[in-house]
Amino acid sequence: MLDFFAKDKSVAGPGFNRWMVPPAALAVHLCIGQAYAFSVFNGPLSKLIGIDSPAPEDWKLTTLGWIFSLAIVFLGLAAAFGGKWLEKVGPRLTMFVAACCFGGGFLISAVGVSLHQIWLVYLGYGVIGGIGLGLGYVSPVSTLIKWFPDRRGMATGMAIMGFGGGAMIGAPLSVYLMDHFKTATSVGVTETFVVMGVLYFISMAIGALAIRIPPPDWKPAGWVPPVVENKMITKHHVDIEQAMKTPQFYLLWLVLCLNVTAGIGVLGQASVMIQETFKDTVSVAAAAGFVGLLSVFNMGGRFFWSSASDYLGRKRTYFIFFTVGIILYSCIPYTGHSGSVALFVIFYGIIVSMYGGGFSTVPVYLADLFGTKFVGAIHGRLLTAWSAAGVLGPVLVNYIRQYQIDQGVAKGEAYAVTMYIMAGLLLVGFVCNMLIKPVDAKHYMRDDTAKANKPVHGGNAQAASAA
Repeated sequence: MLDFFAKDKSVAGPGFNRWMVPPAALAVHLCIGQAYAFSVFNGPLSKLIGIDSPAPEDWKLTTLGWIFSLAIVFLGLAAAFGGKWLEKVGPRLTMFVAACCFGGGFLISAVGVSLHQIWLVYLGYGVIGGIGLGLGYVSPVSTLIKWFPDRRGMATGMAIMGFGGGAMIGAPLSVYLMDHFKTATSVGVTETFVVMGVLYFISMAIGALAIRIPPPDWKPAGWVPPVVENKMITKHHVDIEQAMKTPQFYLLWLVLCLNVTAGIGVLGQASVMIQETFKDTVSVAAAAGFVGLLSVFNMGGRFFWSSASDYLGRKRTYFIFFTVGIILYSCIPYTGHSGSVALFVIFYGIIVSMYGGGFSTVPVYLADLFGTKFVGAIHGRLLTAWSAAGVLGPVLVNYIRQYQIDQGVAKGEAYAVTMYIMAGLLLVGFVCNMLIKPVDAKHYMRDDTAKANKPVHGGNAQAASAA
C-alpha cells in the first residue's frame, strides 16, 4: 500500500491523457470548498439541546465562530509547512492524507456534537479538517502547472474554481441532510457530519487515486516553447528556501494579501451591507440572492481571470485587478447616494471576480518567477497571506463600520470610509505589483544539481545563468 503511494508510482505512462488531471483536482477542491458553507451549521449547532430555540446549555454563536476560524488558520499552516513535504512525496499521497483529514475531521466533529463537547468539534473540523483543507488546496496545483505548460493559468483556474464553488454544493447538501435526519429530539447535525465525512472522503480519495504526474521534461505533443522570450517567465528553478530570500516572494505576498483583504471583507458582510445601504429597498431574500450571485462571480472569476492571464501575463492581470478595483471601490459610495442597486451589484460582482481571480492567478505567477519544480511548496508558504487577509479584511469592515455608527453616522453611510480605505490598500498593492521584477540569476538552481535540491548562491550565479 505504501509503495502504491510512492511518488514514482504516480508517474503517468505513455499515452496518458492530461485532461484526466483537472477532474482529479476538482474532486478534491469541490469537497474542501465546503468550508465556505460551514455557516449553515451555526444555527442548528446553537440549538442542539433546545432543538427549536437555544437552551441555556447550548453553544453560543461566538463559541461556534471559532470552528471556521481554526479551520482557516490550520489551512494556512498546513499549506505553509506541508508544501515542502508535498514536493517530496508527490500529490497522490498528499491528496489521500488530505482526504483522511478532511473526512475524518467531520467524523470526529460528529462525536463532539453527539457528546456536546465543543473541544472535539474544534479538534475535528477546526484542526484536523483544517489540515486537510490546506493539504488538499495546494496538492493539485503544481501538478496541473506541470501538465499544462502551454496553459498554466487555465489549468489552475479549473481546480481553484472548484474551491470557490464548493459551497454551492455543500450548502444545499448540508441543509437537505439536516432536514432528512431531523427529529423531535435531534437537529440532525451528527448524522449529517457522518454522511458528509464519508462522501467527501470517497470523492477526495478518488481524486488522489486518479492523479498522475508527468515524466521528467515532458511536454505536450506538438507544443514548442515560445521563441519570443518573456523576461517574467523563467526557464530555471528556485528552491523553496532560496525563494524566501528574494524580494519577489514578499512583494507577491503583499500583492495577494491586499487583493484578498479587499474582497474578503465584502464577502463577510455582503448581505448586511446591501440591506443597510439600500434600506427599505432590498429585502432579506434579495440580499440572500446577492450573496449567491457573488458566489457565482467568485467561482467564475477564478477560471476567467487565470485563463486570461495566459494571454495578458500575470503582472498585467494584477495591474487590472488593482486599477479597476481602486476605481470601483471609490465609486461604490456614489451608488449608495444615487440609490442605484444595479450599479452596486455590478461593481461588487466585478470586485469579487477579481478576488477569486487573485487566488487562481497567483500559483502561475509564482511558477513564472520561481520555476515549476517547487511551486507547490512556495505556493503553500505564500498562502499565509490568505490567513492574514482573513483577519484584516473583516476587522477593517466591521470595526470601522461600528466606529462610524457610534459617531452618529447612518448605517447606510457607514461603509463609505471603509471603501476608500480599501481603495488605498489596493493602491499599495498596485505599487508592490509594479515593483516585481524577474528573479536574480544568483537564486537559480544549476540544472545538474536540481535533482539534489541544491540552490546556487552568490559566486555561482554565472554558472546558473549559463545552465
